[in-house]
Amino acid sequence: MKQKKFILQESEIPQQWYNIQADMVNKPLPPLNPATKEPLKAEDLFPIFAEECARQELDTTHQWIDIPEEVQEKYRYYRSTPLVRAYELERALDTPAHIYFKNESTNPLGSHKVNSALPQCYYCKQQGVTNVTTETGAGQWGAALSYAAKVFGLEAAVYQVKISLQQKPYRSIMMRTFGAVVEGSPSMSTRAGKDILTVDPTHPGSLGTAISEAIELAMTTPNCKYTLGSVLSHVSLHQTIIGLEAEKQMALADDYPDMVIACFGGGSNFGGLAFPFMRHKILEGKKTEFIAAEPASCPKLTRGMFAYDFGDASGYTPLLPMYTLGHGFKPANIHAGGLRYHGAGTIVSQLIKDGLMRGVDIPQLESFEAALLFARTEGIIPAPESSHAIAATIREALRCKEEGCGKTILFNLSGHGLIDMTAYEQYLAGDLRNYSVTDEEIATFQQDVPVRL
Repeated sequence: MKQKKFILQESEIPQQWYNIQADMVNKPLPPLNPATKEPLKAEDLFPIFAEECARQELDTTHQWIDIPEEVQEKYRYYRSTPLVRAYELERALDTPAHIYFKNESTNPLGSHKVNSALPQCYYCKQQGVTNVTTETGAGQWGAALSYAAKVFGLEAAVYQVKISLQQKPYRSIMMRTFGAVVEGSPSMSTRAGKDILTVDPTHPGSLGTAISEAIELAMTTPNCKYTLGSVLSHVSLHQTIIGLEAEKQMALADDYPDMVIACFGGGSNFGGLAFPFMRHKILEGKKTEFIAAEPASCPKLTRGMFAYDFGDASGYTPLLPMYTLGHGFKPANIHAGGLRYHGAGTIVSQLIKDGLMRGVDIPQLESFEAALLFARTEGIIPAPESSHAIAATIREALRCKEEGCGKTILFNLSGHGLIDMTAYEQYLAGDLRNYSVTDEEIATFQQDVPVRL
């Protein structure tokens, strides 16, 4: 059998992030000030974000951004992560496809999220910030941010989507272990939370509600900044360490992907894996397909509206050009808590609009069926979020079998499911079900989209 696992030497770990905005033929439309509808400048974001993150967010000219040496040092604790050929999964599917996965579950935090948590906290520390706030769904980002804050001597407050906090209590315990304060969202600790609960006392929470509360706390707390785990462009920028490593590792395997697949909530892990490969499609005409796997119950990529919308439920954020289900969208209580977000990042939205990638919808039960097959063949229990990418990969591998084509498929295993065993217990007991959303329900939530394009 050929080599199964590919790991880079420390000297080969990338020292720069890749900024796809510099290479895009059609740049993402600019974020807008909600009051004036004028394009934002970086300094308009300074009150909320670390200044360097704000500059990176709107940078459409620099192709490569240097990774600070102190962040590189922290990366070396767990990078590079392995690229693995999934021989046993291939055998179980009886497919001629070559299947590889980038295993981001191997770091101590268990997911890709720490790749952006470290630089965001570093930039805050360099600026003299003492406190950071954030939101989290399933808790992978909240755990990563809580750890990174501790690494750089910051105090962290995390708003976790209430239903996810109830489904995954151990993730909030992880955050508290690292010293963070954790609140279920919507909560009674902010004006935004109180307003949401006044209208809907049983609201299960969403990433939109948690973002509202975290931003409000940042705006009302001295020397505090808001940090974000997905959606925005500077987050995807930091995550390109994944794809840049994978490029070198695919070369070691003497192979190159015909398809790149990742699960999709706001776009951080998808962009992190896909953007470095996509630059070859943009600049050189490579024929690689890019597939983002989202939950069928939260289908912004396939059934969303391209419009300017808020990134949060209460309208605290700038207006972002995105595919959206409406900022008030209430997603079903699926176990893939990190994918329950109403909109797509601005870069991915423009790439879909330009036909450079596509989204696919994965029902919850199909994602768990794929997770079990992966666990039983490759010995890794995947996070429910990553299971959507596995399900999309299996679809494509079986299509290769039907068509007799030996394509190479690369997907991102963005996290492990070892703190998601309640979800697996419910699936194995037959207690989980699929959720669907009607066109009428989507249209109701989209009525409040501020600027239609």
